[in-house]
Parts: sequence; structure tokens; C-alpha cells
Amino acid sequence: MSSRLPGSPSTPFPNTSPAGSAPAPSSAARRPAGRRILVAALSSTLLMSSLSGCGSTADASDDKTVTVTVGYQSKTINTVTAGTLLRSLGSFERALRAQGRRDGRTYKVRWQDYATGAPITAQMVAGKVDIGSMGDFPLLINAARGTQLHAPTRLVSVTGYNLRGALNTIVTRPGSPLRSLADLRGKNVSSSVGSASDGTLVRALQRAGIDPEQGIHKLNQQPAVGASALRSGSADALSQFVAWPGLLAFQGKAQALYDGGALGLPTFHGVTVRNAFAERHPALVRAFLTAQRDATRYLQAHPVDAAQKVASATGLPPEVVYLYNGSGGIATFDPTLKPQLLAALKKDVPVLRAAKLTGPVDVDSFVDDRYLRQSYGSGYAKAVRSTAHPSPDEVWLRGEDRTHTFAGPAALLRFVAAHHGTVRAAYTADTTTGSRWFADKSVWVHDGNRLLPFTARATADAWTHRHRGARTVSYAAALELAR
Repeated sequence: MSSRLPGSPSTPFPNTSPAGSAPAPSSAARRPAGRRILVAALSSTLLMSSLSGCGSTADASDDKTVTVTVGYQSKTINTVTAGTLLRSLGSFERALRAQGRRDGRTYKVRWQDYATGAPITAQMVAGKVDIGSMGDFPLLINAARGTQLHAPTRLVSVTGYNLRGALNTIVTRPGSPLRSLADLRGKNVSSSVGSASDGTLVRALQRAGIDPEQGIHKLNQQPAVGASALRSGSADALSQFVAWPGLLAFQGKAQALYDGGALGLPTFHGVTVRNAFAERHPALVRAFLTAQRDATRYLQAHPVDAAQKVASATGLPPEVVYLYNGSGGIATFDPTLKPQLLAALKKDVPVLRAAKLTGPVDVDSFVDDRYLRQSYGSGYAKAVRSTAHPSPDEVWLRGEDRTHTFAGPAALLRFVAAHHGTVRAAYTADTTTGSRWFADKSVWVHDGNRLLPFTARATADAWTHRHRGARTVSYAAALELAR
């Protein structure tokens, strides 16, 4: 989910070295100060954007030419069908050229890349960005700020989602003695307040019987800063959104402590538009959503190529992009506004209000599916009922532009063992939650004649406690047992 601290500069995915990480504030000042800074920074950003936007709007236009400004987050890869991939494919530009042939106008696109959802919201309420994409918690802040500043926005589509919440993960350092959420009591935990991953942390701690405010020392940090804090030891754990947990695990700098899929609560990213822009240019909103559908179909039909395009644009390893955006990835890409996702959005409001990050949000008035329904036509009702399929087990071999799929983890392990040295990445689904993870970073359990993968040690421990004779084994041992 893409809500780092508002107004923060764009930060590339780093090697997450500890250099530059700030010391943690005292526990007495940490939580309320973080909230005050977050709200004050967003308010300041909104004010500055409003002042700089006086006399200028995003959809700068005359009778013959219209410019559409799209705010996106290139490195938040759950939004690629409305940003990074969409831009690389030129889908929106083609849709606008087709619209121009119909009405005799010239349409231009101005792409603006941001590190977070907060500055996109600031630019939207200032009238300087027409269309933006962000995660579910920032979407609610977008709705609240738009209403508060009399510049309403509307949620018009979804980019990527996971019905169980697996887009967010809590990780620790490799070899950490922490094995479960219970071990986080009294520990320093880095998170981005106001993000969906922070919501996952709050809810997970509550389920574990830990007060999310008093039971831990929360460090309100950008993901890159949190990653550095984890590596340096100033943070004991890190709760973050796609693609940070997968990136750090792939780099060997983190291991999963808690799989967000264990919550069973949907999380997603979506597209929001300025209501004034949509009312003035409804055909352009439909054109954007048509282009988003084209990009979605491309990702679904060419998942490896799409992952490589996104990797090239973002600097992320293609293997990490494919973990989330592949054919059976953690994220499912589908523009439709599904009831399950909207219900989850309503459940997110109290979490943000409890953190004093927003006031009341009327989700029903924020959601506007008119344009998407018009784009789909009669097929929308069927599309909105469709949901993700279980993550398949896959292996990506070096030098190949496709993956190999398997019926289960044992078959995957046998294939990996037979192709030693040529495996680029292997992906398998958690036995309990179905969340996809790297096979070599998973926790493996040998239970009778079965080899079972788990994203986090806690879920593996829960399995072995319930099944007599089951035991955890190393990945190397699992490969040997599968032969």
C-alpha cells in the first residue's frame, strides 16, 4: 500500500544500507509526535499546493487542446495498470487519440510520478492532478481531504487487490529470535502511519492481545528508512506494503514474521479522479478506464513480459515484481469495484479515525462506478462477481520468458532439485493462507509424506503444534526429501 509520510521525496528501492537512518525518538514522544508530524505535513502540503495552484488547473485546455494530468506511483507496483505499465504501453495515449478523432480535439497526457499517495491527494485538491492512483487507506484520506477542502474526488476503479490482505507483511531480520506477534511486545516496530500495512499491524496486534499503541514502540517511518532501521537493529520488525517485504526477503535482508493474509481482510489499490474533472470530461475518464482495462489484459496475457517492463521502469528485481504481479501473484488485477473491497474500505475508516488521521468518510458517496460500468457495458455485472484464483506454484528458469506451473509444492520441489543452478525464482503458496512467497524463503514442514510451505514461522509452528509428527525442515532438506 502506498502511503509513506506525506511530502516525502521520491526514494528509489535501495540496498537498504543503515546509513542515514535516524535514531528512534523516546517512547514517550514517538507515537503522538508521529501523528502530529503526519497530519501537519499533509496540511502544509495541501496549503502549499493550493497556493501554487491558484489560477492553474491540471486539465489546462482550450477549445482545441486538453491536457490530462495523471499522478501515479511508479514503484508501488500494485498500481501499474493505472501507472507504470499503462504508461509504458501507451494505452491511454491511444485511447485519447481515438477520442480526438471522434470530437476533433487534441488530447495530451502529463504523467507525474510520486513516491506516495499523500502528495497526489494534495495536488488533486489543488486542481493540479486530474487522475491519481493510491492504496486503500490513502484513498480514504483522499476522500476526506477532498470533502474538507470542497474539492471532492471519486473512487472510479481498482488496480490490484488481495482478498485476504496478503499485500502487507511484517518482517524481521534473518535469524531473529522473534517467532510470533507475541514476541513483538515492547519491541521497536517500524511502520508508515496511515498506510494499509500499518492497519495490518494494528489489527494483527489486537488479535494477539497486544495494545497497538502501548504494547509496542512504533516508529513512524518511510519504508526505505524502516528497511534501514531493520537492518541496523534500531527496529526489531518492519510492517510494510508491496513490494518492500518481498524485496527485502529476496535480498536476504528480512524474513516474514506475520503474513497479512492471516487476517482475512481485503486490501487493494485504486484510481481516484477529481469530481470537477470527471463532470467536465466524462469521456476522458472512460478513456482512462478503457486504457486501464487494456493494460490489465496485457498483464494477464503476458505476465512475465509485464513484470520485466515494470522492473525496467522501477529498478525492482523482476523476480520481486513477479512475486506480486505474476499470473498467480499476491495481487490480482481487476478494475471492478467489488462489494468485498468496498466493505473492507468501510472497515478501514475506524482505524484511521482512531489514529486521528481523518474524520468521518462517506464511502458510498466516494465510490462512483458509472464510468467503469459504461466502459464494460453489459459485462460489468459478471466481471464484478469474479474473484482471484488460488496462487499456483511456479518456477522461473534463467534464460526463459515463461514460467513452469505445478499442481503442488512437492512437484515444484522435484523440478527445482532437477534444475539446480538454473532456477531464477520459485514461488509457492502458503499452506494455511494461500499467500504466495519465494520457495527458498518459505518455512517448510515435513508432515508424513507431505512437504508443506509457509510464509511465516508462526503459521508453520501452529501447524506442527496441531499435527503430531510434523516438523520443520530446511529448504535444502525439503529438496532432498522431494527427490
